[in-house]
Amino acid sequence: MGILLKGGKIITAVDEYYSDIRIEGEKIVSIGRDIGKPGDEVISVEGCYLFPGGIDTHTHFDLDVGSTVTADDFSSGTRAAVVGGTTTILDYGCQNRGSTLKSALKEQHRKSEGKCYCDYGFHMGITDWNDETSKEIEDMVNSGVTSFKMYMAYKKTMQVDDGVIYKALKRCKEVGGLITFHCENGDLIETFIEEARKNNIRGPYYHPLSRPAEIEKEAIDRLIMIAEIADTPVYVVHLSSSLGLMSILEGKKRGLEIYVETCPQYLLLNDSRYGEKDSSSFEGAKYVMSPPLRKEYDQEVLWKGLSQGEIDTIGTDHCSFNYKGQKDIGKDDFSKIPNGGPGVENRMGLIYTYGVLSGKINMNEMVALTSTNAAKIFGLFPEKGTIAVGSDADIVVWDPNESFTITAKIQTQKVDYNPYEGFKQQGRAIHVLLRGNKVIYNGELVEKEPIGKYLFRKPFSGK
Repeated sequence: MGILLKGGKIITAVDEYYSDIRIEGEKIVSIGRDIGKPGDEVISVEGCYLFPGGIDTHTHFDLDVGSTVTADDFSSGTRAAVVGGTTTILDYGCQNRGSTLKSALKEQHRKSEGKCYCDYGFHMGITDWNDETSKEIEDMVNSGVTSFKMYMAYKKTMQVDDGVIYKALKRCKEVGGLITFHCENGDLIETFIEEARKNNIRGPYYHPLSRPAEIEKEAIDRLIMIAEIADTPVYVVHLSSSLGLMSILEGKKRGLEIYVETCPQYLLLNDSRYGEKDSSSFEGAKYVMSPPLRKEYDQEVLWKGLSQGEIDTIGTDHCSFNYKGQKDIGKDDFSKIPNGGPGVENRMGLIYTYGVLSGKINMNEMVALTSTNAAKIFGLFPEKGTIAVGSDADIVVWDPNESFTITAKIQTQKVDYNPYEGFKQQGRAIHVLLRGNKVIYNGELVEKEPIGKYLFRKPFSGK
């Protein structure tokens, strides 16, 4: 006995057409008309779109940032993901300085195993480069962790120098790994923060001023130069600025293989959220994330980059901290506000509403940006990222007639605010299937136990 999704319109990165989908076990076994078999469960999806399950390339669940831990762990974070139409997340583990990649991976499995409501994989952060770390890179790839992360910011904790970047890029090229990069000049950030403290500037208004777009551009320029010397592909996470995109396009013109991710916050929110210079309001702390929110002009340029294929993926950098009890750690010093915000639950709806329906991108581009490109870049395609015979039956049934207002009061993610509070969403994931299992049905979470699987990803081979 299988499941027959009947009457919907299938949307992939390259096609859109009306057809039925038949599922047996965890896989799509046939697509077409008159494909049902006796005993099949028939689910009418007339008037709905059928998207491949979303892939969020960038989450931080159960992340210890020293003084606190993110509000969402793997349980609440992945529940929120599937409610919003995301069936796979790639979360960032991170090596502690003085420790090993193996111990970091073991800790990631401890935090996530048996807790995930969607499928999941890991990137691995590298903060301490030595001969042992170099050897472990191959061990990670052999364990299905084929992508890594290096920080060009957070000077006192995670920042790596240019020589380390070069060595790591060369090593990853040897074993089929891809390194993703947080591109901001950490040295300058520390200097700007010190200047602010000396001038007794403490409020969240100064957060974006301490991390201007120019330092994102500088870090990207430097990364591209190192990658060009190493002759190695790179992936830029959470691109926030038009200046950064300009540098990336210049690198691509020289033939460099550069993959790029942006996030909904950089497409839909701007730096006015940080409030006025002399205001005593702390509301801007909700939007303290790195990189910070930019100008409206940057939003326009990023949307154009998405439509022209210059940006490959839309992740969320979901890193949630409660406004009360966590963000307010930095009420007397903006540099101590935990960096990050929620987003995994709203990503698909925001991109559909404010991207597709506004005409900035089309539905095929939405699927590519929220699912297919990620699957190809990160070694999951064609099992994930498309609707095709033989692929995993990760399917989002999207009702375009549903609408609601985004508010923290009704969200699944376990945090006390929503950065998109009051945004209208048109369309909704009314059914979500994960490997053929009904996880969301009629808009409700019906799979009460976490059935997400760890994804053993293939080595990097390009898009």
